[in-house]
Amino acid sequence: MNNGILLALLAYAVYSWSDAAVKALGSDLNVFEIGFYMTLVSAVCIALTTPKDEKLVHFWRMKRPWAVQARALSGTAASVLSVIAFTTIPLAEVYALIFLAPLFVTLMSVFLLKEQVGPWRWFAILAGFAGVLLVVRPGFRELEVGHVAAVVVALLAAFSVILMRSLSARETRTTMLGFLMLYIIGFNGAAMLVTGARMPTIEEAAFLLIAGVFAATGNILILRATRFTPANQLASTHYSQIVWAVILGALFFQEKPDLLAIAGLAIIGSSGLLTVARERIRLGTVRWSLFSRNRI
Repeated sequence: MNNGILLALLAYAVYSWSDAAVKALGSDLNVFEIGFYMTLVSAVCIALTTPKDEKLVHFWRMKRPWAVQARALSGTAASVLSVIAFTTIPLAEVYALIFLAPLFVTLMSVFLLKEQVGPWRWFAILAGFAGVLLVVRPGFRELEVGHVAAVVVALLAAFSVILMRSLSARETRTTMLGFLMLYIIGFNGAAMLVTGARMPTIEEAAFLLIAGVFAATGNILILRATRFTPANQLASTHYSQIVWAVILGALFFQEKPDLLAIAGLAIIGSSGLLTVARERIRLGTVRWSLFSRNRI
């Protein structure tokens, strides 16, 4: 196993621990506070690791401003909704719904980009939806706001991937991340004032610090991984988070998926891997590593 694959697996493990830290905060802390402080911590970490050839003060220089703003807005919405999802429903169910993103990318490619989709990719889409039904089982139990939030996060992530296909070759990492962080911090900061947020306790601050540092570390590790291994070869490592969802959920939150849910998670992972494989064959490269729910 090469260094790129190992770094990517470590990155998604770190991302999962960041998500678990957010979940540990529960509903005791304002959703906007969680997003604000977590992003602020991540922004500091990323600023300290910005490549020497990319100056932070130049983040506002854009070649496609409308696309950059659209990506930042969708990322901001996804950030808020993902906090809602992780703090209200089990980890495995959040990942099951968010991992619909690659399948939504395929659907958007058909309707927005007029791309041709073959039978294998349609099969992957149907299998992915079937897997989600096994995990969530709508109609057999009450759906919560977190389920809706996670589905919308997947849609927004897919939209961002479509945008990134054209942005990644023309905009710098500093520009794309700079506007995303600026929007998230600004929106959550304003929402905190409106909703009457309070100061976090020491324990809550510790979880916020862990969530922010780990999210930034995951982003840095993914970028390092792409230096050793092409992005299309790293795409499948994203699904290692399904395993972490089960492990962390069971260890810390008493969330133990039954056999049907585990089967559903396996189907979702397999359908996602099939989609990645077909994209790799069709395009020669896939930028699924840009997903991660617009992570910072």
